[in-house]
Amino acid sequence: GETPFELEWGSVYAFRCARMERFVHGRVIFAGDSAHLVSPFGARGGNGGIQDADNLCWKLAAVVKGKAGVGLLDSYDEERGRGADENILNSARTTNFMTPKTATERLFRDNVLALARDFPFARSLVNAGRLSKPCSLQASSLQTADEGTTDGLATPGSPCLDAPVMDAAGRSGWLLGHLGGDFTVLMLADAPPDAAGELAKLEPAPKLCVVAGGNSHAREPSLLLDVDGLVHARYGAVGATYLVRPDQHIAARFCGFDLETIGRALGRAAGRLA
Repeated sequence: GETPFELEWGSVYAFRCARMERFVHGRVIFAGDSAHLVSPFGARGGNGGIQDADNLCWKLAAVVKGKAGVGLLDSYDEERGRGADENILNSARTTNFMTPKTATERLFRDNVLALARDFPFARSLVNAGRLSKPCSLQASSLQTADEGTTDGLATPGSPCLDAPVMDAAGRSGWLLGHLGGDFTVLMLADAPPDAAGELAKLEPAPKLCVVAGGNSHAREPSLLLDVDGLVHARYGAVGATYLVRPDQHIAARFCGFDLETIGRALGRAAGRLA
């Protein structure tokens, strides 16, 4: 429109997108701006560094504590290298839209801006910086291939989706507050599985988080209640079971609780199985 404005400040600066070929060099590991650079659009630099730390810390801790071999650290390079590539791709697209380098890029940008004045569809094409979001780890060597046995939106490799929950004492909270930090088995059920105690025999032993439907009459102290139905909408029907990594990415999902299957997925996610 014709909104009046005053220009308060202007400057000229240069930026570039770049990354190291590898982030892991023996005992030296690179993260954040030391490993990759992006243009300042979409908060990708800071968020990318935080995602590096989330990915690396639990793996490094497992190696230092002797719970995993040093080969687990190679998955940091694999997964965060992919994250850096995704950030650079999206950042470069924003840069090309805002400062087109070719006649084709300029034609596209100018026509999008012209159409956006009158047509809502064109406004979604205006790329002034797509906001950063966690990348998918779907093809990572630590993930277990999805068998498509649940109808939830959360899939192996994706970051966990949050939803409001309530504990047995009636305290409100959020699902993500009960996941991460350690490996966690997340199950949608009205009661813990009979073999829940056997999880302690696995290495590393995962936590158990059971979420019951909001109308459930179960009030076991260990249960969480899905007060708004969003947990089931996002993770599937009763019986859906997930293995969640310490960085709150999903390592595997199953239809039902099978200790042997969970154990194999846990071994793979911890870097002990191919």
